[in-house]
Amino acid sequence: MPDPVRLDLHWFIYGTIFPNMANPPSRPVRSAIRSVLRPLVRILLRNGTPFGVFEECAREVYVEVAAKDFALPKKKSSVSRVSVLTGLHRKEVSRLLKRSARTEDTEGAGDTVRGVEHYHRGARVISAWAREKRYHDASGRPRVLPFEGRGATFSDLVRRFSGDIPPRAMLDEFQRVGAVKSTRDGRLRLMTRVFIPRSDEDDGFGVLESDAADLISAIDHNLTHPPEEAFIQRRVAYDRLVEESLPALRERAARRGQALLEDFDRQMARSDRDANPSAKGSGRHRAVVGIYYYEHPVEEK
Repeated sequence: MPDPVRLDLHWFIYGTIFPNMANPPSRPVRSAIRSVLRPLVRILLRNGTPFGVFEECAREVYVEVAAKDFALPKKKSSVSRVSVLTGLHRKEVSRLLKRSARTEDTEGAGDTVRGVEHYHRGARVISAWAREKRYHDASGRPRVLPFEGRGATFSDLVRRFSGDIPPRAMLDEFQRVGAVKSTRDGRLRLMTRVFIPRSDEDDGFGVLESDAADLISAIDHNLTHPPEEAFIQRRVAYDRLVEESLPALRERAARRGQALLEDFDRQMARSDRDANPSAKGSGRHRAVVGIYYYEHPVEEK
């Protein structure tokens, strides 16, 4: 059991230096933490990840965010300040900051076709195949492409929109998940306009790393900005739906959601320097539009 005196002293120190943190987390904050962690912990346990790994990651992120996002203006965050912000001992903070610096020095070396980057590159290729007129037939539909050769080919498509991933590696992945099929004459047909990694742990965690982080970041932005600067983040939910209505809801969400995303894809590609090198403008920004559907049975009470 935690020592009540030490806990009171802990919050007194916080309240003295940071008045807005003078009280322990409120019930809504604790409830939100539990709700966000529950599906994450379910994934971690399913993949054999013990609590110690999660705890170490949480410590690292606490220190990283405190040092980078809560630094005083024009000052480098000190170990003492990060210690006060996070509640971690100064020796622990120092250890984690050194580890973070080593990680940043080595990050990016030996980039592999896995995880979040793999997820995004595969999605870009399929999106371009469905969007770009160069890869369409006379009726405006995605063309059946030869693997290589002159003009519009699968290899040309991959080189343009996936960075440095070899076309053969990308084709193997698309065929593995059923996104592309070979015709009798050896050409390649696009079977879906969505890249959904399946049965690969790295790819699955890449989706989790990207999509969940973006959603929470959008909510964080809206919590810290005035309404006129808020990002759109909406949903509709009912909890007394009959089971027979769910298949139609799933189909409608998939069909209309995909149409909306394809519309945004076309608009965003016109202003993206990778998809359109002639795009005019300054700076470099990232924008995300996401749609999700979820259902689960509700226990009657």
